[in-house]
Amino acid sequence: MTSSDSAPVDFDVSKPSISRVYDALLGGKDFYPSDEHVIEHLQETMPEVDVLAKLNRAVLGRGVRYLAGTAKLQQYLDLGAGLPTMENTHQVAQSLQPGSRVVYVDFDPIVLAHGRALLGENDQTRVITADLRNPAKVLAHPDVQELIDFGEPIAVLLVGMLHHLHDDENPEDVVDGYLDAVPVGSHLFITHFLDTGEESRALEKSFIEFLGSGRFRTEAEITRLFRGYPLVEPGLVPLTLWRPDGIVRENLSLVEQIIVGGIAVKS
Repeated sequence: MTSSDSAPVDFDVSKPSISRVYDALLGGKDFYPSDEHVIEHLQETMPEVDVLAKLNRAVLGRGVRYLAGTAKLQQYLDLGAGLPTMENTHQVAQSLQPGSRVVYVDFDPIVLAHGRALLGENDQTRVITADLRNPAKVLAHPDVQELIDFGEPIAVLLVGMLHHLHDDENPEDVVDGYLDAVPVGSHLFITHFLDTGEESRALEKSFIEFLGSGRFRTEAEITRLFRGYPLVEPGLVPLTLWRPDGIVRENLSLVEQIIVGGIAVKS
């Protein structure tokens, strides 16, 4: 993986980071006491909060396998990609479509630092530091312009990210900014926290109080994020039920119910 962001990377580890908290919940080691503090408070509300992260990471792999293997896409914008871990987007996509090109985008500069150190040289993959809330700036980035052909279908990944945008940050407009730039045949992959009632709202309160974000939206609100484009089967469902690799229990636990996702096709 390469990057044109060659300046030294600085970051404030005294403040929690979405990407580091996610990494810690996945069992990673790239986190700091500020991130542990957030996790401790989240676990007070829901002890199995780490399952949310693991469900999200697992469906990322299944989703990219669909995008590369079934939809035959070879271009990926992974927005809010987080720290590199197992079965990253480029690894899955390039294993199925060797010509696949992937740009990882994250606002946390530590992601860039670890991308440089851990992901090695890959001329079909880039990592950039940018704010996904500004689609125009992301899309104009030199690495995006160099690697992505906007005349061909693109997979736009917002996996586990839009719930970290507050309502006043206009997540629907953010999605529009990306979808307006990609051609027909492109795919939109979203996973999102679901408002299921009182218990999910208690976790939402903990996320917002200790991490600063984590909006649990209703099914109707999440559906609107797909901007009216048709969803591939099985639609918008709990992540456990999205094209599972094996047999799924009939009765889902609360933690399995409160994160959903789907893939839509721009038509």
